[in-house]
Amino acid sequence: MRERLVGIDAGGTMTKVVLFDVHGNEVASERRANVMLLPHEGWTERDADRMWRATCECVRTLLEKTGTDPGDIVAVTPSGYGGGVYLVDGRGTPVRNALVSTDTRSIPLIARWTATGRAAAVSWHIQQQIWPGQTLPILAWMQENEPDVLRRTAHVMSCKDFLRMRLCGDISTDPTDAGCAGIINVSRSEVSREAFEEAGLTSWLDKLPPIGPGVEIVGGISDEAAGQTGLRAGTPVVRGVYDVVGCSLASGVERPDQLAAVAGTFSIHSTVHAKPSLNPLPTIQTPYPVAGQVLATMATPTSASNLEWMCKTMLSAEAQRALLEGRSVYDICNDLVAGALARDNNILFFPFLYDGPKGAPAGFLGLKAGVSLADVVRAVYEGVVFAHRYDMSYLLDGPDAANPKVIRLAGGPSRSAVWAQMFADGLGLPIEIANGTEFGAKGASICASVATGIHADIPAAIAAMVRIDQRFEPDSVRAKVLTAKYNIYRNAIDVIAPLWSQAEVQDAQHEISRSRPALAVV
Repeated sequence: MRERLVGIDAGGTMTKVVLFDVHGNEVASERRANVMLLPHEGWTERDADRMWRATCECVRTLLEKTGTDPGDIVAVTPSGYGGGVYLVDGRGTPVRNALVSTDTRSIPLIARWTATGRAAAVSWHIQQQIWPGQTLPILAWMQENEPDVLRRTAHVMSCKDFLRMRLCGDISTDPTDAGCAGIINVSRSEVSREAFEEAGLTSWLDKLPPIGPGVEIVGGISDEAAGQTGLRAGTPVVRGVYDVVGCSLASGVERPDQLAAVAGTFSIHSTVHAKPSLNPLPTIQTPYPVAGQVLATMATPTSASNLEWMCKTMLSAEAQRALLEGRSVYDICNDLVAGALARDNNILFFPFLYDGPKGAPAGFLGLKAGVSLADVVRAVYEGVVFAHRYDMSYLLDGPDAANPKVIRLAGGPSRSAVWAQMFADGLGLPIEIANGTEFGAKGASICASVATGIHADIPAAIAAMVRIDQRFEPDSVRAKVLTAKYNIYRNAIDVIAPLWSQAEVQDAQHEISRSRPALAVV
């Protein structure tokens, strides 16, 4: 028998299913794109049933193409994005489309809460900030705007928990997803009734799932799920953790002197603390399943997804060339940037396509007729690094801040040597990259290895399943150049954001948006 672990990672853009051995090595993976539904400006939704079907297809294809005996699967563990919400009735049927964590419909509601002091009071109870894609304000929006949804809902769920319900019938969550959702007091790891009372949301309390450890077997693959996935009925299913925590575990982050960074749809930075950080107050704060610690996280949608957008909309010729050469368009981008580093470049890119600090929009500054495509792509790479530095400057400032000595990087830039080196230069700390590429799914399988007794606890699992494959030291000369450019970048944000937020600009844009039809984006 070859012992195998199946990790599922349902993120913002892709659902991935990965097969691991018990040493943490990726055997094979399968993925499907998630379709983003955009019924109104600022709304980002998902068809939960469609995501489940994509997951089943991935699992079945993965088993078939690897010739894996379903009997070799020791456990199946889901992971998924945090925040957003999945609302189901008593039969487990969605009562409406799920919301993705990039949804911003609750912004006006949060503004009202802020003006009345409610936001500060709720934040105090849940020990983190209030943000638009967080489950708690989304529930408030639903209660105000779709009261029938509240009436029909039996269970409030997160992404991974919805998938696990479909796998084995279990309805529960873990402390990490509950923390990201903003429904618990992090110190107590239990639902904050005080927060729900302060927010006027007590009608939701009996719809919240019970909370249990992420390293616990909660059931076995049901007969129905076995038929849909090709897995063996009864195969253990583990509760798991949400994707940011999973990536941190898969990066081997266990101590306060390590910072976990994920560069993907979001720019995500997480630091480990003995107790909740209150100054600075992080975007997200969750219990961390290592030695009773807490993970403080800063997250903004200002990262590598900006390059993905550029490749789709502006680099079609390069994408075609890459296809003919049997390469990725991202390989072409890496080559362009490597060549552009040899010359001066004063171009700045602001990676705010999906939202920016103080309302700042995306854009370039410093373009001239003589610049090349390589110069522009380099500016995108640097702009993403600057966005990470901007967020880190908040997370690492204050009496409760951590003092990391190294950054463990995951996400697309971790697979680019030129970009990873740029992160080291721009952030001023060594960058270490752990083995593997599918960190969310690997974090799920780390949990499974503990739940099934393969490893005694999370630290033992990390020691056995995680190793550092690459390390990039900051280059002092490049670091000086990037710091000078970053200072201009930071100052420009302060200037640009107020200009864009002028009422007449916003009113004009809203008038245009009201005439647009709903969209679906793959």
